[in-house]
Amino acid sequence: MSIATRLRKRTRAWAKRRHGQDVEPFVIPTRRVYILPTRIGLFYAGMLLLMFLGAMNYANNLALGLTFILSSIGLVGMHYCQRNLVGVRIASGLTEPVFAGQVARFAIAFENDAGMLRHEIRVGADGDSAALPVSIESGQRTVVHVELPAPERGRLTLDHLQISTDYPFGLFRAWTHVNLPMSCIVYPKPASRQLKPPPTETDTGGAQEARRGEEDFAGLRSFQAGDSPRHIAWKAYARGQELQVKQYAGTAVTSHLLEWEQLAGMHTESRLSQLCRWIEDAHASRIAFGLRIPGTDIAANVGNAHRQRCLTALALFGIDPPSNVRADRSDSVRDSTETVGEAS
Repeated sequence: MSIATRLRKRTRAWAKRRHGQDVEPFVIPTRRVYILPTRIGLFYAGMLLLMFLGAMNYANNLALGLTFILSSIGLVGMHYCQRNLVGVRIASGLTEPVFAGQVARFAIAFENDAGMLRHEIRVGADGDSAALPVSIESGQRTVVHVELPAPERGRLTLDHLQISTDYPFGLFRAWTHVNLPMSCIVYPKPASRQLKPPPTETDTGGAQEARRGEEDFAGLRSFQAGDSPRHIAWKAYARGQELQVKQYAGTAVTSHLLEWEQLAGMHTESRLSQLCRWIEDAHASRIAFGLRIPGTDIAANVGNAHRQRCLTALALFGIDPPSNVRADRSDSVRDSTETVGEAS
């Protein structure tokens, strides 16, 4: 580990001990902004010192005047550099889950409530700033993404940000440490398609009487070509959800039951990767599937929300306390009915 990396880690730990955990939305106060001259700033100060000594030696008033003007420009630049950060409002945005081995992109929202433009603001984690600085118009909101590798499944946490700027002349660098609790769910890496999924099973959606098949709502599934337009959940689609079709009791449903015990003999991570692969394949094929792992039992269903729920259960297996959820068919029907009721 290099000296610069160690120094950054110690500085970050010191800032967290001093300021504690921040609560969003966080507004940068004056006392949280640190400022030091850059390399160019040190060179600029050395040049001014030489100009001053030369002007004093030769008693040249014009040279002295030029030196004082350039010095005042540097001091004004230092003030504007610090002022460029003070008052910026910071909050966490939506961070999409990723698979292990991918790069997580944490969304950071910046708001400028001041009556001036904020210039060349950089944001990064562990001292690594974003590729390009951003400017924030007065009264506007800008979202910046901070990338962080996600090498393994679980909950990836980003609890430290460094916000910096060297505006206006690059003579000074002002920065602040922000400790906002942000996290991203990292799904297991899907295994290869060597193992076939378990056999499918077909039921009738829990129907008790086939003649009531067009009256008892049983859930939603993704739209497929040839589905009747009268069964489409139009109100849910108008709210921004994916195009889904209402299923009623008496409707045949083909599904997979993905169980932990079906992969006996494999170690934990291999089982999770294989279950992840089966979930992705079933979702891509629009086949209903259920998940049964120790501590979690999720009934068969379809849709992106169901996929994310199952993948999240795999991602947090053995990390977060098990939910011990028993999601039987009646619960699924009740949840789906509530969803459609809200859409209505």
